[in-house]
Amino acid sequence: MPFGFGRKTQTVEGTEVSPRPSQEFNEKDGGLAGVEKSTGIDGSVRRMSEVEANRELKFLKKMHRWDPNMSSDVNEGMSRAVADHDVTAELELINLIENDSPYPEVRAAVRNYDEEMPANTIRAWVIGMLMVTLGSAMNMLFSLRNPSIVITAFVAQLVAYPFGCLWDLVMPKFLCPGKFNMKEHTLITVMANVAYSGTGGAAYSTDTIVAMKGFYGYDFGWGFQLLLTLSTQMLGYGFAGLLRKFLVWPASMIWPSNLVNTTLFYALHDHSATDPSKTNGWRIGRYWYFLIVFCCSFCWYFFPGWIFQALSYFAFATWIAPNNVVVNQLFGYTSGLGLIPITFDWTQITGFTLSPLMFPWHAIANTLIGVVLFFMVTSAGLHYSNWGFGTYLPMSTSSSYDNTGNVYNVSRILTPEFELDLNAYQQYSPLFLSTTFALTYGLSFATILALITHTVLFHGQEIWVRARLSLGEEPDVHTKMMRKYPEAPWWWYAITFLIMFGFSLATALAWDTHLTWWALIVSLIIAGVFCIPIGMVQAITNIQLGLNVITEFIIGYMQPGRPLAMMMFKTYGYIAMAQALAFASDLKMGHYIKVPPRTLFAGQVVATVWSCVVQIAVLNWAFGSVADICDPEQVNHYTCPGGRVFFNASVIWGLIGPQRIFGAGQIYNGLMYFFIAGALGPPIFYLLARMFPKSQFRYVNVPLIFGGSGMIPPATTINYTSWGVVGFVFNKVIKNRYRGWWSHYNYVTSAGLDCGLAISTILIFLALQLTAANPPDWWGNNVMVTTLDFQGAAVQNIVPEGKTFGPSTW
Repeated sequence: MPFGFGRKTQTVEGTEVSPRPSQEFNEKDGGLAGVEKSTGIDGSVRRMSEVEANRELKFLKKMHRWDPNMSSDVNEGMSRAVADHDVTAELELINLIENDSPYPEVRAAVRNYDEEMPANTIRAWVIGMLMVTLGSAMNMLFSLRNPSIVITAFVAQLVAYPFGCLWDLVMPKFLCPGKFNMKEHTLITVMANVAYSGTGGAAYSTDTIVAMKGFYGYDFGWGFQLLLTLSTQMLGYGFAGLLRKFLVWPASMIWPSNLVNTTLFYALHDHSATDPSKTNGWRIGRYWYFLIVFCCSFCWYFFPGWIFQALSYFAFATWIAPNNVVVNQLFGYTSGLGLIPITFDWTQITGFTLSPLMFPWHAIANTLIGVVLFFMVTSAGLHYSNWGFGTYLPMSTSSSYDNTGNVYNVSRILTPEFELDLNAYQQYSPLFLSTTFALTYGLSFATILALITHTVLFHGQEIWVRARLSLGEEPDVHTKMMRKYPEAPWWWYAITFLIMFGFSLATALAWDTHLTWWALIVSLIIAGVFCIPIGMVQAITNIQLGLNVITEFIIGYMQPGRPLAMMMFKTYGYIAMAQALAFASDLKMGHYIKVPPRTLFAGQVVATVWSCVVQIAVLNWAFGSVADICDPEQVNHYTCPGGRVFFNASVIWGLIGPQRIFGAGQIYNGLMYFFIAGALGPPIFYLLARMFPKSQFRYVNVPLIFGGSGMIPPATTINYTSWGVVGFVFNKVIKNRYRGWWSHYNYVTSAGLDCGLAISTILIFLALQLTAANPPDWWGNNVMVTTLDFQGAAVQNIVPEGKTFGPSTW
């Protein structure tokens, strides 16, 4: 039998689990000297009657029935124990699930005991606010430049550690409540993360403000800018707090990206030796292993990032035939399909998808199914059949085009009041999209309905049960240990939401934004409704499915011809949800490290408010001090790339509108059928999973198949296939064959690679790119530049001068 029921210990997926967690965890074993540890549980098999044990295991089985992260061995064991009424087996399984995480990923990265140490200290707040201020200011300023760079929370997490150690050395004892510890470090990292908008850098609303100031010429002033930024950044916090019982407290809501952070905390703060008997013979401690990987990653990136850039764009087929259109379309890395997944640049692998080492294999597999099915097979078939006049355009690009094959000139269809000039539009051109870009819109339509049906079928019962559970009833070891800390009351989050809702109404109505009050409410309803479906998918798979496309689509029909309203609606509808999930992820990080919830609440709120003030101050300073800002020829490259994209999108979707693009008789009307595909996909696989419960159908995630590759374009398939290959090696092959090594080093490897890349990128940007230095002029940096793919010129049908393609009327 897989568990050896009736024995004192059991082995699940290569990890030995004892019914009685050890209370003798010393510094050598991974504890911290002078730190009191508590499991929050009594460590013994609870005395239960057969009826109670059977009832509780049935409950656990029901809650984890469709959980793809739960081991099939555990699921089968629960079914067998319940069916056989085996009390011993039932109690062992209950202890397995409730005395430690049932997930090997979490067991590898999170300890199942709490360490008594302070978190709410002056040291944590000073360093945290310093990280917030510097990072927010730099991200805001850099976001106005092209090329840009993002200071991530990983950078703050890494930099905060030496700052904390230095504080211990130079500050008086009364300001040092013991050594700089993990809980303080976690609070600092969470503060940085909310300030840096997750991994996005500057606040999303700043692109709206830049589009208004730099391109529309509307300057509503500091009051509008602060209210817009505060409300969009913090509305999501209200959602996150109110949805904790669905997205934070359950054990099944893993939030895999947090496991890299928690592992890095342990690696930095715990320098204990490694037991080679548990790590497939490896002896090096995680701290030194992290430093080695970090240094290697830092040094290596100078090659693909500066010295030998062809290592990044290793599309060798296009080097052989640089002027062959089909070769460049199929194998190109910038505007082609990238069918040969070879790159030596961690940026290419993680730039659009994050580190593959933090994603469970089933999430990677579902995403790869979508990439192969839609972007390697379907897009090639559509393109070479000239669907949507695709042969007149590059195969994969996020630009929009006119009927001469040039980038769509939005200024030609605008009136001086920034409204649609219908006559000019009819004389100019309809809008054309590259094949992959158009397909992405169809897949986005499918994803939205697939999310709804998938959530109802696979998680509906779980949501219903959790809606009636309290914190104390959640059968999770980490949730149990958090009971000793006063929880942040739900009404704190409700008041935060109501205040921000008031700010939102004031922002939309006090200034001439053209966004009606009811449209604002609709945008927030969309954000709130999709928090749970998208949040559950992200918490289980580490992939966030966005609302940006559907919000553009909806507002284009609701309030056509209002580009400012479109930008506002999209900002509130999309970012309120995205921020809610970013806050929920941070709450889970605090949950794993056992940071008191009220301290975490204060840190998140204060950091968010202050970062908004800092970013708006830097934005207005830049517009007042940088000459010709947002001009395409600005001498220091402060061309406002994010604001320009937002401006173009507002014109296209706010003025031209979806009716003229996807409506009946229009070029891309066929994409509307993806709504039907999205609605029907999950029920089909749900029925198959019920008919064949032991098959792989239970791991099929239709929303991921449709939407997991949503960054294509500007990403290409190379970004996903190379990501998938690395993920397969680490989270399938190594995890199954060398479980001890994987448990100890996998997430440390991810942290080292990411941190080394981040610091190296910042150094190259500050020391070389900002100083206008040029990379070495040699074959390794020039070979890919000469290809049609890199130049965006891999087009089959070139439009002759004075001619057009496409329909004659529109």
